Amino acid sequence: MIDGAIPGPAKRGTARGYRRQGRGSRATEERMSLGQHLVEMRKRLIISGLAITLGTIGGFIVAEEVWEYLRQPILALAASQNASINYTSITEAFDLRVQIAFVLGILGTSPIWLYQIWAFVVPALVRKEKRYALGFFFSAVPLFLAGAYLGWIIFPRTVTLMLGFASNEDATFLTARYFLDFVIKLVLAIGIAFVLPVFLVLFNFIGILSAKAILAGWRIAVLLIVIFTALATPAADILAMVFLSVPMVVLYFAAAGVAWLHDKSVARRLASYDVPATGAGNTDQKPVG
Repeated sequence: MIDGAIPGPAKRGTARGYRRQGRGSRATEERMSLGQHLVEMRKRLIISGLAITLGTIGGFIVAEEVWEYLRQPILALAASQNASINYTSITEAFDLRVQIAFVLGILGTSPIWLYQIWAFVVPALVRKEKRYALGFFFSAVPLFLAGAYLGWIIFPRTVTLMLGFASNEDATFLTARYFLDFVIKLVLAIGIAFVLPVFLVLFNFIGILSAKAILAGWRIAVLLIVIFTALATPAADILAMVFLSVPMVVLYFAAAGVAWLHDKSVARRLASYDVPATGAGNTDQKPVG
């Protein structure tokens, strides 16, 4: 071997070799015509649409029980003061039932339509991109569901505490549509917030963010988490705020830990090939010249 050259069989392990293989695989997959892509997309959309439609029909059957649970905080408050949920149009009660059924249908059939998205996208990905996509999918979905579940637990305390600021002599009249929108937005916002650390890891894996950069901004991240939880939960409900913010902080530092391990792995792999480390895996790179 001359000048540390890598033997022929090992040359496939270099970063350049991976890129060449990736371009070749992608070129093979891109041979599908535009018409074939459109036919495949139509097939996936039809399957997803049918699944969501059937899920919505099933959700309509149980929508009344779900609505009864959602309005429990208002019913409990009505025992001590004048509070009620009101319908402002003839069709609003039916529209509300349909909206609840549609949300239940989306959530209940999520494994089906998420798989259809995956099956449509995955043929265009090379092996390395497939690993990233799988890791993102199987970490983001459980985290979103966990966050949404926490929002579901917190919302009755939020509603009860915020409406409790009204005097007993005052009346609280809420429209049914406004109340349902408030619950849905709260649950979705907390669910999405739990997925954000996964994006940090994804950005690290594709070379946009280093672990050093993620850790350097931990103070700002914690401050933003506290502000978000203060907005999502009543300011006076410290227990709910802590219950929501602690998992988010833990997830942030867990994402930084995964990014640090990845950066170390990249640095070791590049060092074994005598290739200067670049991107997210290099934190001490010196300028050339």
